[in-house]
Amino acid sequence: MAGGRDYLGSYRLVRLIRTGATCQVWEAVRDHERVAIKFLQPEVRNDKLEIGYLRHESEVGRRLHHPNVIEIHTFHIDRSIAFLVMEYHPGKNVKMLIRQGFDSFGYLVPKIIEQAALGLQYLHQQGWVHRDIKPDNFLVTDNGDVKLIDFALAWRIPTGLARLFARRTRVQGTRSYMAPEQIRGRALDGRTDVYAFGCMIYELLTGRLPFTGISPEDLLRKHLTGAIPAVMSGNRNVTPDFNDLVSQMMAKEPAERPASMEEFLRYFHAVRVFRSLPKPPSEQSAGAYP
Repeated sequence: MAGGRDYLGSYRLVRLIRTGATCQVWEAVRDHERVAIKFLQPEVRNDKLEIGYLRHESEVGRRLHHPNVIEIHTFHIDRSIAFLVMEYHPGKNVKMLIRQGFDSFGYLVPKIIEQAALGLQYLHQQGWVHRDIKPDNFLVTDNGDVKLIDFALAWRIPTGLARLFARRTRVQGTRSYMAPEQIRGRALDGRTDVYAFGCMIYELLTGRLPFTGISPEDLLRKHLTGAIPAVMSGNRNVTPDFNDLVSQMMAKEPAERPASMEEFLRYFHAVRVFRSLPKPPSEQSAGAYP
């Protein structure tokens, strides 16, 4: 528990939900209200940069209100511990779902993709690019309802004249999902998240990352110049049309991708993901990715 006590501010910490490199997320309660509390790991608790990320996540998230985006309530500091109070969500993240095996969730994939895309579309409409789209940053319930989370790296999309003078961005994100322009530190927009979302869909459908490398530099080089892998090579049940859509999302040049999440959703609604819709676990025997 934080600081050896069971409380942060007026919130009683109940159980650890998940832990990451820099943060912990706990279920907490106050006056019978169930929430999630996010605070920094002890080793970075006094790191001004990490505190800044947490504060930034609060400033971005408190303005977002959408069924497919997590609600951020408040930011507080108690006993020198900075923390976020958020909507409690009972689901696991999509990365955990992938590790369970495709047969456990394959029948939900179209719903997961659509709801994740709607949350991301809304974020872009509010003027933000997420910059860290990956399976870990989408929560999903057992019936496939999805929430986008973690706005620590969210970047305001320049508009109007600001687009002409957009400054280079700090190279941040998760290497396995970073778009080429993000790696190069160039100005970003929603198409940067489209690329990362394409990488995530590839992983969702095949159980593996689209690119791997023998070193971090090699991995980034493959995002920059490597051939785009075909989803159909990892899942034979994917239709050619959807295979082509995912490949387009992962195009090296932003201009060659869907121009927005709205455009992606139009394409998505016009094609089928699967040749044959996967069955729920109760109707099929366990197995590997098709």
